[in-house]
Amino acid sequence: MKNILSKTIIDNQTLILGDCLEVIKTLEDKSLDLVITSPPYNIGINYNEYKDTKSLNEYLNWLNKIFIEIKRVLKDNGSIFLNVGSTNANPWVSIDVLSSLRNLFILQNNIKWIKSISVDKDNIFGHFNPINSKRYLNNTYEDIFHLTKTGDVELDRKAIGVPYKYKVNLKGTTITDDMRCRGNTWFIPYKTIHSKSQRGDHPAVFPEEVVRRCIKLHGYNKDTTVLEPFLGSGTTLLVTRELKCKGTGIEIDKKYFDYAVSKITNTI
Repeated sequence: MKNILSKTIIDNQTLILGDCLEVIKTLEDKSLDLVITSPPYNIGINYNEYKDTKSLNEYLNWLNKIFIEIKRVLKDNGSIFLNVGSTNANPWVSIDVLSSLRNLFILQNNIKWIKSISVDKDNIFGHFNPINSKRYLNNTYEDIFHLTKTGDVELDRKAIGVPYKYKVNLKGTTITDDMRCRGNTWFIPYKTIHSKSQRGDHPAVFPEEVVRRCIKLHGYNKDTTVLEPFLGSGTTLLVTRELKCKGTGIEIDKKYFDYAVSKITNTI
C-alpha cells in the first residue's frame, strides 16, 4: 500500500513506517482493543525530522483528524490512554488537546503520571528537568487521559493494585485478597539514561511501566490488539510483546523506526 513505506512483523508485533493518519485509515472498523500513545506535544521538542512547532489550530486539527480515525477502529469497549505533557511556558497543551477531543470521547479517568516527588528532605524520588526560574515550579508530572466511547468500560483495577498498608482494614469485610485500587496518581520514575543511544536518539521516551500499567488496567489476553500511532523508539510494542498481546506501531521517521525494529528484534 502506498501509505505504508515499510512493514516489519516480529512475532505478533507489526511495525509500520508511514504517516499514522493515512495508515490508520486502512485499518478495519472496531478492530482495536487499546490505543496507548504519546503524540508530539507541540512544545518545540527537537525530533529528527518532525517539526514540533505547528500553530495551535493546526496542531489540534491534525490530532483531531487522527483521533476521528482512532474512534472508528476502536471497539466499543476499548480504551485509549493518551499521555500529554506541557511546559511552564505553555501550560495549556494537555488541556487544549483534551478539550479538542471532547466531542469524540468521554474522559473516564484522568491519571497523573508523577515522575518525581519530594515528600520531605530525606525522601526524594525520581527524575525531572530542573528549571531556573523566579516564576515557575519544576514540572514533575504529566497527564495520562483514559478515554472511552461510553464512559462505562470496566477495568481490572486490582491488576495494578497495591497491598493494604494496615491489614486491620481487611477484618470484618468481604475482601478476599490483600489488594486495593492504586488510584489515579502513578509514581513511575525514569530509569537513568546515560547516553542518547540507549533511547535511539529519541528525545521523548516514556518508561515501559507506563504502558504496562495501562494494558493491565484495561485487561488483556493473547488476542488483545494494541495500537501505538506514534511508535517513536518502540516502548509500547516492547511491552505488548512482553505481555504477549498483538501490537501495531506506526512511525513516520525512518531513523526511529529502524531503531524500534532493532530494539524489539533483540529483546526476549
